Amino acid sequence: MHTVALWQQIYETLTREIGSGHYPRGQKLPTEAALARRFDVNRHTIRRALASLQEDGLIHVRQGAGAFVSQAQIDYCLGKKTRFSQNLSETGLDVNRNILRLETLPASKKEAGLLALHEGDRVHVLEAVSIIDGAPFSYSSSIFPAKPMPDLQQSLRTNISVTAALMENGVMDYSRAWTKLTAKRALGPVARVLHITDGAPVLRTVSLNVDAQGTPIEYGRSWFHADRAQLVVAGDAYDSVS
Repeated sequence: MHTVALWQQIYETLTREIGSGHYPRGQKLPTEAALARRFDVNRHTIRRALASLQEDGLIHVRQGAGAFVSQAQIDYCLGKKTRFSQNLSETGLDVNRNILRLETLPASKKEAGLLALHEGDRVHVLEAVSIIDGAPFSYSSSIFPAKPMPDLQQSLRTNISVTAALMENGVMDYSRAWTKLTAKRALGPVARVLHITDGAPVLRTVSLNVDAQGTPIEYGRSWFHADRAQLVVAGDAYDSVS
C-alpha cells in the first residue's frame, strides 16, 4: 500500500484550504513554526510543502515577511499604444504607484544612443513600483530626454499616469516603437521591491516609445511579478515584439 509522505499530506490540506477560501487571496499563511505545531511535524517538512505550493503558483514568499496566497493573475496588454493606467482602468482594481527615484542626470552612452541624444545630455530618470490591490505588481525604470521636457519631473510627481505627465509637457500622443520580452530571475533591488525571493521568476520588458514624429521620448524597462502578471501581446504588436 502506498503511503503519502507527510509533506504531501500537508501540501494537499493547504491546497484545499486555499481553494475553499479558508486562506483568501493575498492573505499571509501562518508561520512555519505555527504550521509545524499544527501538523506536529518539523519545519523541514513544512518548508517542503510550502515549496511545492510555491512551485504550483498557489503562494509566493516575500523576503522577511512570510508566505502569502497568490493573487489572481492580471492581464496586461503589450501593444503599440500600451498605457499602464488605461490597461487597468476597467478592471476595477485599486491601482497606485510609489516613486522610488526621480532625478535629472547626464545620459549614459547607451541611453543617449537609444534616445537619439549625445552622451552627457540631461535625462529624467523615473523608478517606480506599481501597486495593485495593495501588493506590488511591477517595478519600472524609465528614461526621458530632459531638454524638450524641462518640467517633466514635476509632472511625474503629481500624475500617477505617465501619459498625463507627457501631455502636460507637449507630447499629445506616442506609440511603442519596439518591445523586448524576456523571462528573468529577480535579483537584489527587483526582488526586494516586488517582495519576492532572490531568484524568483519575473517577466521583463524593455521598450522604446516615440512621439508622433518618430522622435524617441522614453526608454523603459519593467519587471512584472510573474505570479500576478500575464502579458498579452496585442495584434498591433506582432511586428514590434522581438
